[in-house]
Amino acid sequence: MIKNYFKTAWRNLIKNKFYSVINIAGLTLGLAIGMLILLWVQDELSFDSFHTKTKNIYRVNSYLGSGSTKRIWDNAQAPVATYALKEVPGVKNAVRITHAYNSVFGYKDKLLKEENAAYTDPSLFRMFDFRWIKGDATNPFPNDQSVIITQSTAKKYFGEEDAVGKVLQQDHKDNYTVSGVIADFPDNSSINYDMLFSMNLVAREYNGKGFWKSLDSNWGNFGYTTFFEIQPGTPIKPIGEKLIRIQAKNAPWIKVNLKENAYQLQPLSTIHLYQADGTASGMQTVNIFLIVAVLILLIACINYVNLSTARSMIRAKEVSIRKIVGAQKTQLFAQFIIETVLFFGIALVFAFVLITLIMPYYNQISGKHMHLNLTDPAVWKIVSVTIIGTLLASSVYPSILLSSFEPLKALKGKITLGVGNVTFRKILVTTQFVFSVTLIIVTLVIGRQLKYIREKDPGYDRSQVFSFQMGEMQKHQDVVKAELRNQPGVEAVTSSDNKLVNNRNTTAGVDWDGKDANSSFIIHHLGIDEKFIPLMKIKLLAGNNFSGVKSDSAHFILNETAVKLTGIKKPIGKRLKLQETEGTIIGVVKDFNTASLKERIEPTVIYYEPKGYLLYVKTTGRNAAKAVAAATRLWNQYNPGFPFEYNFMDEEYGNLYKTEQRTGVLFNIFSAIAIIISCLGLLGLATYTAQIMTKEIGIRKVLGASVSSIVTLVSKDFLKLVLLSIIIGSPIAWYAMNKWLQSFVYRIDINWVIFLLAGLISVGIALITISFQSIKAAVANPVKSLRSE
Repeated sequence: MIKNYFKTAWRNLIKNKFYSVINIAGLTLGLAIGMLILLWVQDELSFDSFHTKTKNIYRVNSYLGSGSTKRIWDNAQAPVATYALKEVPGVKNAVRITHAYNSVFGYKDKLLKEENAAYTDPSLFRMFDFRWIKGDATNPFPNDQSVIITQSTAKKYFGEEDAVGKVLQQDHKDNYTVSGVIADFPDNSSINYDMLFSMNLVAREYNGKGFWKSLDSNWGNFGYTTFFEIQPGTPIKPIGEKLIRIQAKNAPWIKVNLKENAYQLQPLSTIHLYQADGTASGMQTVNIFLIVAVLILLIACINYVNLSTARSMIRAKEVSIRKIVGAQKTQLFAQFIIETVLFFGIALVFAFVLITLIMPYYNQISGKHMHLNLTDPAVWKIVSVTIIGTLLASSVYPSILLSSFEPLKALKGKITLGVGNVTFRKILVTTQFVFSVTLIIVTLVIGRQLKYIREKDPGYDRSQVFSFQMGEMQKHQDVVKAELRNQPGVEAVTSSDNKLVNNRNTTAGVDWDGKDANSSFIIHHLGIDEKFIPLMKIKLLAGNNFSGVKSDSAHFILNETAVKLTGIKKPIGKRLKLQETEGTIIGVVKDFNTASLKERIEPTVIYYEPKGYLLYVKTTGRNAAKAVAAATRLWNQYNPGFPFEYNFMDEEYGNLYKTEQRTGVLFNIFSAIAIIISCLGLLGLATYTAQIMTKEIGIRKVLGASVSSIVTLVSKDFLKLVLLSIIIGSPIAWYAMNKWLQSFVYRIDINWVIFLLAGLISVGIALITISFQSIKAAVANPVKSLRSE
């Protein structure tokens, strides 16, 4: 029986090649893109889930400031871990990680720059399940000159040789012995480094004589990602409250309001998709992509249902004859279910092929390293959910409809689908285009917002400026700057002690006249020379720039936000203390964006630092290559044996929006796919409509109807549905995009032009799709269509 069902289904598929191709193409695209998106969603949701202690691990987030300056940071100070283990009940284990400076490492004739190294505690390997290949996980750092490297890093330096015991030289000076090799960190790990060094190296930088006597007394540096393993059943909130009291006791100079402030413990499972302050920026994107996957699969299902029900009139006599010769309703239902299964089976095979072909490009766009592994149960979980869901959505109604015809009426040609069924099909077409219109509007809004953040003036001129760390050149900075300024293609040269783009240097050590003694204040700080503000074209609103004299070391410049939040009236000439430096405010500059436009402009204090480690070179644009070549020659002169690396500020600025750019590109693709699938369905329905109206069109042509009137006749019902879709989809898209834009502090307004443009695109696409069959039917010879009458 089953074999006969499949044989009949196959014959029907071959007989109606045009509709079969449309159905299979729509299902293939829907299944392939739907599964690709679901694989991406699964990957995002799986971050850090491979650790056995995931449920008991929390990241410590710092919560400092008061009022409008209140901020939550995803890092903490080094002493937090030490005191937690000693004084906080319920903290079973703690580990700190802090990023290491970029260095060049050498082994024999290999010399490579490493930008992804960190210092950590040995407890990292007791808390997390990172797989060891060689070495002793219970004693990862036998001494302070030990280094743990990943498998790919070991292969990069040592090939197939045993890496353990080999010596890597850092910056031609310090030697480190490889004490262990671990498997590469999984792609879905929030912790991901190529080299790990002992935290004792950081502790050794303190000699007990400076302001900070030791690492475990430095409460001013919030540069340590800190994780706690908490005893099961321990309340989390009291731990944060206990930590802030410990800080208040050991660092009374950091003024905190114990009622407002507390350290926040964030579950490890949430840190990839949720920011430290609880903002669900990543989760929002996951939810949007999940919705898009469902929409695309629904559009594919609607195509199948529409074409099946539309063509049910043609199959009415077939069903009636089967009933007359004894076929039961359940058997007919099973027959049509089998037909759907056959369509889906073929589409699934094509979908797997399509996924395999486009996966490399998809990974490139999405920034992932996914692959379709059909032996992976997780992959089949996605495949099963997708197939079962779409199969049920697209098979049940057509099967019930086709198996319910009354034989005698069908054979007499008196059967009709009825108003309800026609209305249902119109609802499906409208729903399909509501999805498409919504995606078009979403794509337009995302595109405009990305264009806006690319082109918005950040408050400084980043064009044609490249920067690099000076290394040994820093000791000869004046000579280097003078020589570069004389090079063709160089307009100006300046330096700073930190990056301008994405400056994360902050401190709570700031004081001024009139400051509330019980308040804390977090402020960004940046050290520059006297050429920096003119080169970057940062606007000076009041006072003066640094003049390059020795007395500038006691001068400060604030941005507008810093003046506003401190409440300093007429700031020029007022006292300001930054950490241990007492000085005077000499200038105020217009606010400038150093971070993403998703973040508000932070208060910034600028101080004079003529010997910063970062050099900025402003080029003429046309001769930028000559300027880079000149900088390369100087680099090789002062840093022989070290590779020269530089970054243009435009690229650095663009990197702030990598996630948004990828989202925009993927939405463009998904919207295009959704529109293509919708158009396939519309093409099939238009073709069917033209077929059943063949004789009516022939009669109208004989009676003198024009081609344009016939095209209008065939097209108008579809266009009405598309216009209805625009009316329904527009407010849905507006609501969704209004929510998305709220994650940006600086954003576009959603105006009527976007909806008008989306409407014109939708109508235009629908017209192009329908007109092909409409015109074909309109220009056909009426004699052929009426010959059988």
